[in-house]
Amino acid sequence: MVGVVFYFSKAPRFIPTPIIKAKIFALFLLTIVLPILLFFLLKTTRKISSIHLGSTKERIIPLAMYCIILLLLMSRVLPRNELIEPYYFIVGVLGSTLACLILVFLKFKASIHMIALGGVLMFFIALSIHFHINIIGSIALIIIIAGAVATSRLHLKAHTPIELILGFFIGVLPQLIVLNYWL
Repeated sequence: MVGVVFYFSKAPRFIPTPIIKAKIFALFLLTIVLPILLFFLLKTTRKISSIHLGSTKERIIPLAMYCIILLLLMSRVLPRNELIEPYYFIVGVLGSTLACLILVFLKFKASIHMIALGGVLMFFIALSIHFHINIIGSIALIIIIAGAVATSRLHLKAHTPIELILGFFIGVLPQLIVLNYWL
């Protein structure tokens, strides 16, 4: 959601305000409200024990559900023919989520926090290049946030350094791959 809202605030093209509001509202429902409701459903049915998703087994269903949500976003909320940059951002997020899901089947727990921050960072950099705008402050802020999140995940012993580093690159690489289609 952060990447798309940032796109709407920085894109130098005219997009009518009602369209922006409708897209952000739909994005809010599908990326925040629906996952919270699905979390309570999974918790009630004992498919997961906590929001922390401590084991790789607990991550399978939420990640698969998130892939479905992303496909819905790509087809209904941010279609390619309307908004190409956010569409490919979501394609990159889907690629990261699928990579994380594959690693879960291999019993490896990459940091989803770092996946998200790596993807958003790469999208911000790509927007800066694509639109020739100076958003170095925003890029620096994301880097600082990524460092703080990584530090907190290590401090809480939620992840090992390799899980954090791999998570960051799983977020960055799909965004780099999809750049060829819109940059």
